[in-house]
Amino acid sequence: MKISVIIPALDEAENIAATVGSCRDVGHEEVAVEVIVVDGGSRDGTQSIASEVADRVLSSVRGRSVQMNAGAIVATGDTLLFLHADTRVPTGFSGAIDLALKNPAVVGGRFDIDLVPSSPLIWLTARLISLRSRMSKIATGDQAVFVRRKVFAEMGGYREMPLMEDLQFTIDLKKRGEIACLWERVTSSSRRWKKDGVIRTILLMWTMRVLYFCGVSPERLKAMYANTR
Repeated sequence: MKISVIIPALDEAENIAATVGSCRDVGHEEVAVEVIVVDGGSRDGTQSIASEVADRVLSSVRGRSVQMNAGAIVATGDTLLFLHADTRVPTGFSGAIDLALKNPAVVGGRFDIDLVPSSPLIWLTARLISLRSRMSKIATGDQAVFVRRKVFAEMGGYREMPLMEDLQFTIDLKKRGEIACLWERVTSSSRRWKKDGVIRTILLMWTMRVLYFCGVSPERLKAMYANTR
């Protein structure tokens, strides 16, 4: 088995080396891992740093969905793992994915999540994110979504949209088969939660999600989101 880790990045010089480094701690000799960083026009040296640690670095127009699809095109693994640039996978992540995909009914999956630096409220938020995702089989991008390459191709990849691409992808994915909800936890940055406030961020995210399910376009949601920053 070979896992292609695809990391869309934009101005992540502070995080990219550690994120790529976490992917090297495979802990499973039967699984090979390649790391592809897809840069969306960083101006802080992200691409230069990534070129020293990743197997391949691509340049792309900005946009997570576009960047992830670009990485998938050149990936050589039979499994694709999409990882945010400020999220680190746990030791032995590849073995956990390999074990989950031994079930032929499983088309993909995601990890539970820790948010760091933490606080009691942020800790609770992370646990609730994991629980909600486990119940709904829908994940956010910072939970490190993985998928069989064949299934990804059949789906046509990520829908190229400015917002909600990860939500829509996992909604579409669970229609294809079983979703593995791994108990192992990725570690993602809580910087957004700390900057904007935990309660405010939760309310904003759920507002965007409800509006999306009500039919508001991703383009309009993106504009609304920008106005809250």
